Amino acid sequence: MTAIWHNDGASWRILNPKGFPDEAALHKLVEEAPQLLPLSGTPKLAIIGREVHLGSGYADLLGAEPSGRLAIIEVKLSTNAEARRAVVAQVLTYAAYLRGMARETLEQGVLAAYLKSHDHESLDHLLIAAVQDGSFDASAFDAGLRENLASGHFRLVLVLDEAPTELIRLVGYLEQTADLVIDLITVSSYAVGEQRILVPQRVDPERQEPVAITKPSTPAQGTTYEGSAEYEKVVSSLPEPERAKNTELLNWARALEARGLARLITYRALAGTASLLPFAKGEDAGLITMWTRGQMQAWRSVFERRAPKALSRLEALLAPAPIGQGTGIKNVNEDVLKVLTAAYEEAAGLDPAPPIM
Repeated sequence: MTAIWHNDGASWRILNPKGFPDEAALHKLVEEAPQLLPLSGTPKLAIIGREVHLGSGYADLLGAEPSGRLAIIEVKLSTNAEARRAVVAQVLTYAAYLRGMARETLEQGVLAAYLKSHDHESLDHLLIAAVQDGSFDASAFDAGLRENLASGHFRLVLVLDEAPTELIRLVGYLEQTADLVIDLITVSSYAVGEQRILVPQRVDPERQEPVAITKPSTPAQGTTYEGSAEYEKVVSSLPEPERAKNTELLNWARALEARGLARLITYRALAGTASLLPFAKGEDAGLITMWTRGQMQAWRSVFERRAPKALSRLEALLAPAPIGQGTGIKNVNEDVLKVLTAAYEEAAGLDPAPPIM
């Protein structure tokens, strides 16, 4: 059990979790930030559906990994009687309903309304936006998705504020005897002054680690590095004037990092190209992706969630071209960089700079 100690100025004491007002609050948190879930194997997970109609019920959330494995996510508070046994029956029922379903039925039927409401043309389009670094392999995803739908091999994820002992035992038994991948996650919420602190944990019953069900059908497309050093190596090999332009943009991104507004991640493809991902403060997603060809891609869903004011300014600046998921920005000039800086400031909770006149 994790304990958070806090010094109130007089002594150290253990904080009690503040909890969540209702299941909808925890549900919304997981939908907005699935990366906070400590899943086994640490996959990149994208939410592809909410309140998904599967048979006679509705799965809270449906996610997908770039490998093509689906994640069926159920969210409960421990005060809900269903948090002990019924939640397991629910998630297994949804898995059984999905087994044997064609990708076309899933995408064009079950998930059509969610994809449309989030401005995604397809599951591929959604995963590209979630991965952001250009490593998403559509053919590998399609093969993995079809294989897992046919076999019924899914990831089952149970998210609670506190895991009852009865549920822990049941999950451990199923993992040992039924060859299932089940992630039992608890998310505790604490209030420290005016700050809210979340502590997600994976509850791991005594068991052997399950064998991975899905393997990538193609070799890795590249390598991910923390920081911007690898990106700089690619930039330094570019001919002028591309090198000068990319160096300017790299320095801009590093300035964001120095101010604590972004965390820089580099993805180097096997072909020798590279992308730089300035992740917004507090999450594994960026407002934009930078490419060594001197261009950027803007990610509307992240803007809407973290920097909606800056989004309207960016759209006005780039009009009439709309900002969508992965919209390319070819002319990255000083005005664009000012708006993007304001966007990262807004995402970090700072007062944005005044509009450009």
